[in-house]
Amino acid sequence: MKLLVGVLFSFFLALPSAVARGGERGGTLSEYENDRSNVATTKARVLLEDEKSPNKIARARGYMTNSDLEKAVKDFGRRCSNISRIYSIGESVNGVPLWVIEISDKPGEEEGEPAFKYIGNVHGDEPVGRELLIRLANWICDNHLKDPLVRSIVENSHLHILPSINPDGFALQRRGNAKNIDLNRDFPDQFFPLNDDIHTRQPETAAVMKWLSEIRFTGSATLHGGALVANYPWDGTSDGRKHYYSCPDDDTFRFLASTYSQSHRNMSLSTEFPGGITNGAFWYPIYGAMQDWNYIHAGCFELTLEVSDDKWPMIDEIPTLWEHNKMSLLNLAASVLKTGVHGRIFASDSGTPLPGFITIKGINYTVNAGRAFGDYHRLLVPGERYEVMATMPGYKSKMTTISLGETAMTVDFILDPETTTKRYLWRTSGCNCGGSSSSSKFGFEMFWTLHFEVYVVIIILLFWFLIRRRLKSNLSNDKQHAARSSLLPA
Repeated sequence: MKLLVGVLFSFFLALPSAVARGGERGGTLSEYENDRSNVATTKARVLLEDEKSPNKIARARGYMTNSDLEKAVKDFGRRCSNISRIYSIGESVNGVPLWVIEISDKPGEEEGEPAFKYIGNVHGDEPVGRELLIRLANWICDNHLKDPLVRSIVENSHLHILPSINPDGFALQRRGNAKNIDLNRDFPDQFFPLNDDIHTRQPETAAVMKWLSEIRFTGSATLHGGALVANYPWDGTSDGRKHYYSCPDDDTFRFLASTYSQSHRNMSLSTEFPGGITNGAFWYPIYGAMQDWNYIHAGCFELTLEVSDDKWPMIDEIPTLWEHNKMSLLNLAASVLKTGVHGRIFASDSGTPLPGFITIKGINYTVNAGRAFGDYHRLLVPGERYEVMATMPGYKSKMTTISLGETAMTVDFILDPETTTKRYLWRTSGCNCGGSSSSSKFGFEMFWTLHFEVYVVIIILLFWFLIRRRLKSNLSNDKQHAARSSLLPA
């Protein structure tokens, strides 16, 4: 009870004036939890209704409608079919398909390459992202044969672009989806047991979660509006207070956020956010955010990008915003290729790829290798020394020390089989981050069993013991029978 009162008190003290990520934060923790009881008056997950002002309607003119966006996606697929495929990860509440553009020299094929995703329009009243992401796709199509950076992205990775995850909110010109739920508060949370009920999860949220269970993304970013800053985990804190709360890969996230900010026309010049980057919880804590869920549950390093001070600028400002963000979008997507340590894990006895995992000494985080190719992609800050360990149950772990330069490094591991059999319970990539919710317990658990031959010996000894005991019992019975027979009269 004291903890709850303290959390509520701290929330009231820390309610921010910022209106980004993108829009009013709103709502205390208790209000947030009451959302699960359909309390529609809160502003955290269930949002207040927003009136459509004449000015708001006027500003929507010129933006792609949902029909226009679908046509643009399909037109792109036909025009750039040699390097793309179009697919849907699901539908919105109102049945609008959630279209994705995949860009690669081998679209739709599983390869031992890193994957990156961009998601736009998480909040319906922040449409800049959907416009920029369609421009990004077309720019890549037009320049992949002549621009070295773009060619590298196409040939060495898989880029997935979801222009709008909230088409219903866009059509209604409001932050939430058709049920007025804030999608960036709808994911399972590591610190508080929020959004764990799958029956109340929004279809857009469920679609993203299913998507990440099918594709192993290395990096990601969502595009928002209302500020100009690159936001990184954690978004929330364990005590509900507003303060800097770092995740295990804080240095790497700061590097990735700076990659975007410093490539931007003026984001890094911010006077509000030093260097144009911020820790989410230091800005203002939120819970149920997509960003933290990606990192914990899917092994995906995701940023939340605020790409325009105005949430819904006039359409004639989009070309300028595109020029300001173009190199940032390209460099961040390429970061999964240009930094970190990458490689494959093999078995020494068979040469087959192993779906093991990679850990870095001193960083409480696990990255899983792929099952088909044994490939791993571990993002790290350049210019540092790291002790990298590859582990696979049933095999001897191996560690190597690397000095990571300004470019990515390739390190393959060949693991020798153990002399004993390891049985294990597999978990996805992630960290044991110590949240209070049961959903925050990650990593993987192992337990050892004895060698097969030991089982055989134990079984033989058990049978020998039972047979010997039976023989002794029979011998004793025979002696007792003989004794009784000698006492009977002739």
